[in-house]
Amino acid sequence: MITQQVQQTILESSIVIASPDQISSDLGDEAVILNLKSGVYHGLNEVGARVWNFIQQAKTVKEILEMLLQEYDVDVEQCNKDLIALLSDLLAAELISISNETTA
Repeated sequence: MITQQVQQTILESSIVIASPDQISSDLGDEAVILNLKSGVYHGLNEVGARVWNFIQQAKTVKEILEMLLQEYDVDVEQCNKDLIALLSDLLAAELISISNETTA
C-alpha cells in the first residue's frame, strides 16, 4: 500500500479537497468522519466541521483561511497556525488530499 507523505508542505496556494474514501455526518455544530479504508472515525469541533464542509469542493489554503477570518473573530497568525495543524492531521488520517501544483 502506498501512503501519502505526511510531511507534505502545506502552502497558502495548496489546493485541498476531501478524500472520496470517507463518509461524514454533521452532529450539531460538530462532524464525524469515517475513513472507509481504515475504518477509523474522526471527530471535528465546530471550526473543524466548518472547514470540512468547505473543502468538499477543492479550495486553496488561502481561501479556507479567508473564510475562517470572515466568520470567526480570531488573530490571523493563530488562525493560520491552527488551520495548518488541522490540515496536517486530516492529511495524516488520509481524509484529504493536498496538491501543490501551480498553474503558471
